[in-house]
Amino acid sequence: MTDRAGKQYESMRAHFLRAAEQRGFTLDPAQEAPVERLSRLAGELAHPAWRLRRPPRHLYLWGPVGRGKSWLVDTFLDGLATPRKRRLHFHDFFRRLHEGVAHHADSHHTDGHHDGTAVDRAVDELLGDCRILVFDEFHAHDAGDAMLVARLFHTLLDRRITLVTTSNYPPAGLMPDPLYHHLFEPTIRLIEERMDVVDVSGPVDFRRQPRPEGTHGFALGARLHPGDESAAGLTPPRPEEAGPVALPHHELPARAVRDGLVWFGFAELCEGRTAVPDYLALADRFPALVLDGVPPLTEASPDARQRFANLVDVCCDRDVRLVLIGADPLAGLPAGSTLQRDLDRTASRLALLRQPAAEVTP
Repeated sequence: MTDRAGKQYESMRAHFLRAAEQRGFTLDPAQEAPVERLSRLAGELAHPAWRLRRPPRHLYLWGPVGRGKSWLVDTFLDGLATPRKRRLHFHDFFRRLHEGVAHHADSHHTDGHHDGTAVDRAVDELLGDCRILVFDEFHAHDAGDAMLVARLFHTLLDRRITLVTTSNYPPAGLMPDPLYHHLFEPTIRLIEERMDVVDVSGPVDFRRQPRPEGTHGFALGARLHPGDESAAGLTPPRPEEAGPVALPHHELPARAVRDGLVWFGFAELCEGRTAVPDYLALADRFPALVLDGVPPLTEASPDARQRFANLVDVCCDRDVRLVLIGADPLAGLPAGSTLQRDLDRTASRLALLRQPAAEVTP
C-alpha cells in the first residue's frame, strides 16, 4: 500500500469510528470486516483511475435487516473526497433505467426487448463519469426484470466503475422464487466471480438502538389504531379536504391534501393501479403521507402487498414521514414462509414506526 493509499485508509477507518460515536454506538464485531474492506477500498480509490491497471474489486455487502448496511455505505461515501461518486436506491434507479431504456429502444425502433445498446446508453446518462457507485437495497424478485438486471450487472461490472451494493440476501438467495431462480443463476455466478462478498450478519439489530437526537422524516412516522390519530397530532379528514392529486400520467383520489401532507386510503393507493413512479412523485411533493384502512397484508391481494412494500421503501429512502392507520400489516404472516421472507425488509422499516410520532403537520 502506497503512502497515499495508506493515509486514505487510516482516514476512512477514523471516519467510521467518529461516525459511530456521533450516533452513540461502537462498531459491532460483525461490522469490522466491512469497515476494514471499505477502508481498503478508500485507499485504492485515492489513486487517479488512469494510474490503475484495473479498477478496484467490486463489493457486495449482505446481511439480515437492521445490521447497518446502509449506514456503512453511506458513511463510506461521506468520507470519500472524490466528487465522482453516486448512491442510488434500487427503486429510484430502476424507474429511471426503465425510462432511459424505453427512450433509447424507441429511438432505435427495437421490437420492445431490452436491447443491450439501449441499456448501455441509459446507464451512461444515469452515471456520467462516476467512478464509485453505491447501489443500495439490491434485490431481485420480479421475473420480468431478471434479464434487465442481468444486462445491467454486465454493463456495470465491465466498466471502470467500482460497484458497491448492499442486499438482505446472499447472491445465491437472489430471485428466490424457484420457478424463476434458474433465470438469474448466470448473474449470481457473475456477482460471485467479480465481487467480494462480505457477510454482515451480526447479532446486533440496530433498529432497536435509541434514536439519536434530531431524528426527523421517516423515523418520526407512526403505526396507529383507528381513533388514535391525535397521538400523532392528526385530525381526521374533513369532506371538503378530499380531492384528486395529479401524478405524471393520472390522478389519485386523496382523502385530504394539506400543506406538506397527503392522506390516502389503502384501497386507493395500494389496491388500485399505482406503481413506484407514483410513490416517487408523491415523495417529491409531500414530506408526510398518511395511509389509513391498512389491513393485515395476508388479507390484501398479492399486487397490493407488493405496492405497500414499495411505498414503505420509497418513503424510507426519501425520508418521508409515514403514518399508517389500521391493523398490524404484518399480523398473521406464516412463520418461515416465502411471504414472510419477502416482507423482511418491509418489517425492518416498519419497526421504526412503532411508537406514536411527534406531531405531524395537521
